[in-house]
Amino acid sequence: MEKQSIFFSCFILLGIISFTIFQCSNSTNYKKLIKKGEFKKASQLIRVELASNPNLSDQERIDLSFEIERMDRIKKDFTKDEKDILKYIKTYIPEVSVSDLRNWEREKSLEYMIINGEKKYFNSAGQNFFRIDKEAKAIKEKVEKEKTEKKSEKFPLDKHLTNIIEKVKSSDNRYVCPVNLKIKQSITVKENVIPNGKVLRCWIPFPREIESRQTDIKLLNSEPAKYILADNVQTKQRTIYFEKIAKSGNPTKFFVEYQYTSHGIYVPVDPNRVVPIPKTEALEPFLNEVPPHIVFTKELQELSKIIVGTETNPYRIAQKLFEWVDVNIPWASAREYSTFRNIPEYVYENRHGDCGMQTLFFITLCRINGIPAKWQSGWEFQPPKDSMHDWGEIYFEPYGWLPMDVTYGLRETDNEELKWFYLNGMDSYRLIFNDAYSQNFYPAKIHARSETIDSQRGEVEWEGGNLYFDKWDYDLEWEVIQPSEVIKIKVKEK
Repeated sequence: MEKQSIFFSCFILLGIISFTIFQCSNSTNYKKLIKKGEFKKASQLIRVELASNPNLSDQERIDLSFEIERMDRIKKDFTKDEKDILKYIKTYIPEVSVSDLRNWEREKSLEYMIINGEKKYFNSAGQNFFRIDKEAKAIKEKVEKEKTEKKSEKFPLDKHLTNIIEKVKSSDNRYVCPVNLKIKQSITVKENVIPNGKVLRCWIPFPREIESRQTDIKLLNSEPAKYILADNVQTKQRTIYFEKIAKSGNPTKFFVEYQYTSHGIYVPVDPNRVVPIPKTEALEPFLNEVPPHIVFTKELQELSKIIVGTETNPYRIAQKLFEWVDVNIPWASAREYSTFRNIPEYVYENRHGDCGMQTLFFITLCRINGIPAKWQSGWEFQPPKDSMHDWGEIYFEPYGWLPMDVTYGLRETDNEELKWFYLNGMDSYRLIFNDAYSQNFYPAKIHARSETIDSQRGEVEWEGGNLYFDKWDYDLEWEVIQPSEVIKIKVKEK
């Protein structure tokens, strides 16, 4: 009897060990499958893990479920086939061949993935090719110039920046050239995406009150009239929250309308006055790694050494990093941020990225060199144009926190102040929603966000889960109001 008991105990123990080994193996396998693009098999393994492993914590279940969601999102961003890409490129390079595509793929000028055995190109791969490849970019620009008879109206940005610099130097005030703007931002949930009578929860970004820079915020109107406005101090990604009951056969619309004042800023930095930062508790968070995106990898540390060389002055170091990113990391449209595991790593490997990716890359390089840097984002306006946009702030002692925009980069001029304007200044035409990335909303969002890093379009969910971007539309209307001029622009859905 005793032998049977020992045998039974050993059998149970062996079963537990085997089950544990199976679960660990399962976890390793699905990660390998995702990396290889075998999404279908990876999803199946994850579902088995969720169904069969009672030891998973709530957070582990959330993380595993999001792996399935992430794969679905990637598939939405990679829908083009080779014919689509050839057709687009032939618009500008008629003699393009399949072998050309292979070469550009190896150079990482054409982004694609093998998903479930099929080769799929990023939805903007064709357009991005003419942004990433310098020779192709020049070809497209020449074709477009020949096709366009009349130049479109362009905002005189450098003139505006020069005006900011002059006013700062004549007034001894770093905040100048105020612009009053009126905004109406809306979200329209498509009809019948959730059952009739269920409650939709909606967050629309709302401007942060920033002393001397973004001021005089006045809420004018909203739909519905009842809302919760997130606290300006407690939430670094500020929103206004609404609820509405969905009605069968009808779209559901939310909107907020407000007015605010944005100021340009410029700080004339004397590099000889800049000293290493004091080690303070307030600055420490902006010097640290913040996984998964701000990570001091071996590759980035080595790149930093090559760029910086023997320079020790913090401002001169920042200039070297700023210029390197501006020259070597061209802007290109990006897939949704929630599909990336480490954005600066992607930028390093592919040598391109959009504004947020360039900014995170620059922030990481700055922190590696002991220079505090942080995220800021919202919208930019250059009448009559506009865009969602990401930029940041950088700290120099004794000047304090200064805005920076590595995407705007170096201005093409011999004037040194204007050339380096966006390392220590910002134009007046910004709408700031966020002073950090990947922050909690208020009220808290229950389900995974559509945009896990930024907050510019908004978020929607219901009791059954998150509603991704393909389930609703966003819209932004804006006016720039000046004493002698009112410029009215309607911005269609992006």
